Amino acid sequence: MNDYKSIALAESRAYVFKIILRLSGYLAIAILCGVFITLASKAALSLQETGLSFFYTSTWDPVRDSFGAFPFFIGTMVTSVLALTISLPFSFALAIFLGEYLKQGRLSNIVSTTLDLLAGIPSVIYGFWGLFVLVPLIRDFQNMLGIVPHGVGIFSSSIVLALMIVPYSASISREVIALVPQDLKEAAQSLGATQFEVVTRVILPYAKSGIFAGILMSFGRAISETMAVTMLIGNANKIPTSLFSPANTLASVLANEFAEASEALYLSSLISLALMLFFITAIFSFVGRWIIRRWMVNG
Repeated sequence: MNDYKSIALAESRAYVFKIILRLSGYLAIAILCGVFITLASKAALSLQETGLSFFYTSTWDPVRDSFGAFPFFIGTMVTSVLALTISLPFSFALAIFLGEYLKQGRLSNIVSTTLDLLAGIPSVIYGFWGLFVLVPLIRDFQNMLGIVPHGVGIFSSSIVLALMIVPYSASISREVIALVPQDLKEAAQSLGATQFEVVTRVILPYAKSGIFAGILMSFGRAISETMAVTMLIGNANKIPTSLFSPANTLASVLANEFAEASEALYLSSLISLALMLFFITAIFSFVGRWIIRRWMVNG
């Protein structure tokens, strides 16, 4: 009799747990839809007034009610792509070093803990470091090249962004590399493969989907970063003409101007920028998941 009660109690708990999980999934979908509906409704005025020209015009002048998001889109993409390009060699090197060459030991713990600490540092700290340390160095470098020594701009913010996203991609890639079956590596070594060949021909192909997921996560972090970029990018509402030019991103414009937006059209235009940033991150997320699934299916 007690056995039957125990089975019935376990089944009821499993049912309740399943219901909680299902409600949690529905809640996540509802929150996402709620965010989209809120942004879309608040941005409707701007999109009605400017139409599609909002996305490809380059003039942002709140005094004359002229709003174009194209310079901020360019600034966001250039900054994020450059930061990702700078960070990838260091991320791969750290991931392979910790995941394959230095799996255990005191040094491995120190490096892993340092990566975790770097990931947890607030972005405003990175921004202050960039202002007091990196910007003077960039200014001296610009003087050597004979260009206007702004110091702040695309290049400065990209370097700081690269430092910020290295821990994300390196940590995920390290975990994926560590999960590669030991049998595969030993089989390759028994056939005469060197350690370098094991890494390049066994480990990286096997872990490519997880490594790509880490890259996507770090890229999403770079796109949505606000505080450090706002402090270092120069906050110029124009299309950057070089890597050293001051510029703006979608997130930095929102941080700088949202508190000043008193007119309805101005506020709606800023929310349109937020909606644009929402779509950019969603598109990269969906594309990344599709690529990962294709890789997993095709081996």
